[in-house]
Amino acid sequence: MKACTRSAYGSADVLQVRDIELPTPADDQVLVQVRAASNDRGVWHMMTGLPLVMRPVIGLRAPKVQVLGRAFAGVVTAVGSRVTKYGPGDEVFGTTNAGSWAEYTVAPERLIAPLPSAVSFEQGASLGCSGTSALQAVRVGDVRSGQRMMVIGAGGGVGSFVVSLAAQRGASVTAVCSASKRELVTSLGAEDVVDYAEEEVDARGQRYDVIVDCAGNRPLSLLRRALKPGGALVSVGGEDHPGRLTQGFQWQMLRPLAGVFVRRRVRSVIGKEGGEDLVELGRMIAAGELTPAITRTYSLVEAPDCMRDLAGGHPAGKLVLAIS
Repeated sequence: MKACTRSAYGSADVLQVRDIELPTPADDQVLVQVRAASNDRGVWHMMTGLPLVMRPVIGLRAPKVQVLGRAFAGVVTAVGSRVTKYGPGDEVFGTTNAGSWAEYTVAPERLIAPLPSAVSFEQGASLGCSGTSALQAVRVGDVRSGQRMMVIGAGGGVGSFVVSLAAQRGASVTAVCSASKRELVTSLGAEDVVDYAEEEVDARGQRYDVIVDCAGNRPLSLLRRALKPGGALVSVGGEDHPGRLTQGFQWQMLRPLAGVFVRRRVRSVIGKEGGEDLVELGRMIAAGELTPAITRTYSLVEAPDCMRDLAGGHPAGKLVLAIS
């Protein structure tokens, strides 16, 4: 099969689309013909091996898994002996630790869900990492109808889902993003847009019931000024920092501790994959309640270009590979 691989950490220049052996599913895994896969910041981390604190898990000197990618959608072609929910021909979506930027992948039964017939493979592939993280952020923030909410990094993969989900719940959403993404976030349900190049999140003096921060590059003191007393700050990601060791992941641990002293509910979300969240997101898309913001689709041979686009800046919405 063809797959996008790398044998060393680095930029998109280390990626190669080449022929490798077809994987064999373990007892608790399914073998899937991948029809679509998506890109996100987590895949970039896997490619670069940064921050360095990840290396004991993903490989100290070189990646343990050579195929890149996490989230996918496709068709089951074989199952392990302990798999009970799926069989050949079933359409599924979810995540894998074996790499999804390939014509085939294997995934544990617990990390996938049935793909509804009204949901495309590209839409399903966009949900496995970004969609589930966004749904969990909205849930942790207890977003409700009538609330005023700010989403920082609203035009990205996770942020675009947060805007849609919050608007669907009836919140009044202010999106913080670049001016180039204004049309996208308003189409997703944002009622107001703050161009971060022109003003800071507290510049208008308004205070919000909930802030979901998908960028992680602002101090807690600044976010506190934009948040109502007793309001909720939810951090998702928080890696937009220099430095090879942690790249800001420490904010995921430290911000909730700091919240004790500022009369705010401060929470961090590290997306839990699989389970009922996939089912719920699939149901919402099938019902017309949610539409993933897929802004560009690449072929498998264009996978290095897909990663260059992600690494080169802050692309709008989700980037997806259509594989077969």
